[in-house]
Amino acid sequence: MKSSEDKTSMEVEFKMAIHLIPLLLAGGLVLVACQPSTPPAPATPARPSVDPALLARGQALFTQHCAACHGDRAQGAFGWERPGADGKYPAPPLDGSAHAWHHPYEQLKQTIQEGTLKLGGSMPAWKGKLTEADTEAVIAWFQSTWPDPIYAAWADIDRRSRADRK
Repeated sequence: MKSSEDKTSMEVEFKMAIHLIPLLLAGGLVLVACQPSTPPAPATPARPSVDPALLARGQALFTQHCAACHGDRAQGAFGWERPGADGKYPAPPLDGSAHAWHHPYEQLKQTIQEGTLKLGGSMPAWKGKLTEADTEAVIAWFQSTWPDPIYAAWADIDRRSRADRK
């Protein structure tokens, strides 16, 4: 048989539980009601869809004209981070692992079309060899190799650059 002290303790616990249950339910309802009605936007905006035929053309052009220096997967030349014996840097990666994504679209196009010889680099100018449409296809292809967070960061840089030109 339980002592009167045990019965009193159980009665207190029971009364507390009865009062706590509605409070817990009300708290849960408040939390549910405070949730946004639409899910939050993804951290990385979706990249625009690109025509698969354009990407295939860009990859073929890249393989034909760029891969000898920039690598077959746009991974860059070995040792691209250090200048060679001639003092020039080897071709950098264009796969999002180096600095290409720091440059807005127009600068990427300009670098391909004009090369870097005038700047002390070793990239030839492709103007006259690649059309503007070819250049855009090549850029579309190597950008397709970029991880989503890199592409999102680049898109922000490009957006700001376009706003600055207005």
